[in-house]
Amino acid sequence: MVHRPSNHTEGMHNLPRSPEEFQAFGEGYLPALIGFEILSVEPGKLQARMKIRKDLLAPNGYLHAASVIALADTACGYGTITKLPGNASGFTTIELKSNFLGTCRDESIRADAVCLHSGRTTQVWDATIVDESNGKTIAVFRCTQAILYKG
Repeated sequence: MVHRPSNHTEGMHNLPRSPEEFQAFGEGYLPALIGFEILSVEPGKLQARMKIRKDLLAPNGYLHAASVIALADTACGYGTITKLPGNASGFTTIELKSNFLGTCRDESIRADAVCLHSGRTTQVWDATIVDESNGKTIAVFRCTQAILYKG
């Protein structure tokens, strides 16, 4: 996920802060396509949900790994916004890793994202992906975000 404010955005002031603003932020982009739903957001923490649909499954009938990664990376990317330095011009994911521990075929999954490191040039985020029907962890995810500056 790369985010740079548009030319008409002055600094980082127009970025979302509330769950409603984050929800609107993804309209017309991949987060809306996968059904990304913000549950809560605060500096350094973000919780989101994705309802399982047939088009998010692999042909074998199980949740596609890319669907899980899309939920986790979006949760961590949106979380990055909550911790951006005031003079940053954006960010981009530079590394990610996921381990799958289980799967889910219906209902919904939740991403619990938390910032582990928030520096001037990088942030490191973890997300735990949980099957909401039974509370079991189905994946763990870690990513590194590069903080971008103009000039």
